[in-house]
Amino acid sequence: MKDKKGIKVATIGGGSSYTPEIIEGFIKRHDELPVKELYLVDIEAGKWKLDIVGSLAKRMVEEAGIDMEVHLTLDRREAIKDADFVTTQFRVGLLDARIRDEKIPLRHNVIGQETTGAGGMAKALRTIPVILDIAKDMEELAPDAWLINFTNPSGIITETLSKYSDIKVLGLCNVPVVMHKMAAEILESDEKDLKMDFVGLNHLVWGRKAYLNGENKISELLDKLAEGDFSDVENIPDYKWSKELLQSLGMLPCPYHRYYYLTDMMLQEEIEAAKSEGTRGEVVKGLEKDLFEIYKDQDLKQKPEELESRGGQYYSDAACDLISAIYNDKGTLHYVNVKNNGTVNCLPDDSVIERTSYIGADGAYPLNVEALPPQVKGLLQVVNEYETLTIEAGVHGDYNAAYQALTIHPLVEGSIVKELLDDIITENIDYLPQFQR
Repeated sequence: MKDKKGIKVATIGGGSSYTPEIIEGFIKRHDELPVKELYLVDIEAGKWKLDIVGSLAKRMVEEAGIDMEVHLTLDRREAIKDADFVTTQFRVGLLDARIRDEKIPLRHNVIGQETTGAGGMAKALRTIPVILDIAKDMEELAPDAWLINFTNPSGIITETLSKYSDIKVLGLCNVPVVMHKMAAEILESDEKDLKMDFVGLNHLVWGRKAYLNGENKISELLDKLAEGDFSDVENIPDYKWSKELLQSLGMLPCPYHRYYYLTDMMLQEEIEAAKSEGTRGEVVKGLEKDLFEIYKDQDLKQKPEELESRGGQYYSDAACDLISAIYNDKGTLHYVNVKNNGTVNCLPDDSVIERTSYIGADGAYPLNVEALPPQVKGLLQVVNEYETLTIEAGVHGDYNAAYQALTIHPLVEGSIVKELLDDIITENIDYLPQFQR
């Protein structure tokens, strides 16, 4: 791959507010990652966003003085044809669908969150038919390309592609990156000197070890985290972990673990927020409106600082790093969603895990994992089975699989599953061809 004169990248969901970050990532790596053609793709409903953010992307590239052509298109097949890399960052149903994903569960007094539990299932059911169509286009038009998936729920979508397509795929999430940065801050170390051992599922990952100068500092990290005031992601309430939880766990929890370890507190916070400032999706809708007004400024030629308030920070930078590691066969460590293949012995081989992995031209080589302790194994297994059932429901329109997925999920009360599932299907039916059948 490296002997090519230039790289073609297609970004599906190119009108996303995140796009300036991936543009910045390609610009600063252009010497090692010579992207010649970048196609930003969107749908008709997102064309106005694509025009605004695409214009900013072109200004950023022109200001940087690099040889990269930015194309804006609604023709996905044109963009994918002969691409070297395809990145996916789209949301089926746009932000209004996210808001429904949050509000429908809350009506049934359960957590309403866009990537896990009932909300995560709804998003996955809408996304699976579209991502499989993209995979078919790639199989036909760019069979050697890599798909780097950021579309949430990233683990479920990546596993769907791994099971039901022949393309090369890795999933990516900003959460381990944010955890790494926070750990370096807590340990007062340079990020590059810290090596984190992450294992789990997407949005259910634990930092098992933290190596600094060859010494595992996980105990020191947890002690300092319990004593101090450190923040992680923008899109989740930053409730402090108790010392008892961290000591008994012996690992660094991810921000999304608050939904599992502090469920009642998180549910109450969501209920109160929905009554006042709105759900997170409603807040993000306002933030995006402001961001796109900023993007319209013809004098703006770089990623604005205001983008950090959107949440999901660093993911595009991590994506560019990952693409460069594949293109240049670097053999460097990254945090990716990758097929298990025996890495975690308590999960099926065909599950997709989130794991610290070496990345080269052939893809990801996840680090070996010691047997997981009981304090994480049970939760990991049940959420993994929820994901497996959700994929079957999303691919085949299997109501029974969807019903059982919600029934076993720790964040869903079993007695309301039928009413909850029926609401999800009814209110999303326009985006669920597999259930229309």
